[in-house]
Amino acid sequence: MEKTRYQQGVDIIKEYTLTDNKEIGTHMNIVDEFKELAPDLESYIVEFAFGDIYSREGLTNHQRTIATISSLVTVGTEPQLELHINTGLTIGLTPNEIVGTVMHLIPYTGFPRVLNALKVVKKVFAQRNVKIKDLEMQPN
Repeated sequence: MEKTRYQQGVDIIKEYTLTDNKEIGTHMNIVDEFKELAPDLESYIVEFAFGDIYSREGLTNHQRTIATISSLVTVGTEPQLELHINTGLTIGLTPNEIVGTVMHLIPYTGFPRVLNALKVVKKVFAQRNVKIKDLEMQPN
């Protein structure tokens, strides 16, 4: 039986969602938060963003998440960045990959955006018990 766009989206969201820490936001928390104000937001997030876009072939979950983190740093949307740094850790991005992605953006998006993003990275790492001292130093 072929999956509906909604079910396909829900399945993909589950891959990206940490379930054992209710303090960490998820895509479905966003849906719940705006349900009264924008009830159709759920279908856009679940069916379109995940059911259609995230299900496309050509990128791995790691590559999708790095692209998403890069985009969110560039446009300066820290609440969404926090969510996607969490999903990055959930799907297996290393702390070094996350920090490396953000640092790589300095010449493209500037120091202020990168500094703001690194504050979000620190917050998420603290929530997830990622020790900063565990990060490998990146060679020049």
